[in-house]
Amino acid sequence: MELGKQNFNGNVFYDIEYKDKDKIISMSLETIENYFQVIIFKLVKGKMPDYDDKAKTLHLSNLSNKIFKTLTKQDFKENKIYFQSIEAKNKTERMILKSAMDLRLCLRNYSFKDETEKKLPWKFWK
Repeated sequence: MELGKQNFNGNVFYDIEYKDKDKIISMSLETIENYFQVIIFKLVKGKMPDYDDKAKTLHLSNLSNKIFKTLTKQDFKENKIYFQSIEAKNKTERMILKSAMDLRLCLRNYSFKDETEKKLPWKFWK
């Protein structure tokens, strides 16, 4: 993925995006409120969808609730192993690390292709 927009407001607010041909991943951190949010936008013909389009604007927390029901214990175990060398030193880092772990599972197990393309399971697109 390519690094997209970056917005830093001192040490209070950080917003960064990564983009590929199918999606934009937006991550925002508000340090005062200790709030971290990840939103995945499914691009429609290469364009950003409307924020209110629930089918194409996916909040990581909602997406992971759906995806996790389809995964095996082995999927979670392998994901944990992938991140085992990363140590979170405080509450904010733990929050970001958890989101990174959830995001990896979602990216590996969900198709972000535009609905106009052939519908094949995500694993065929790797």
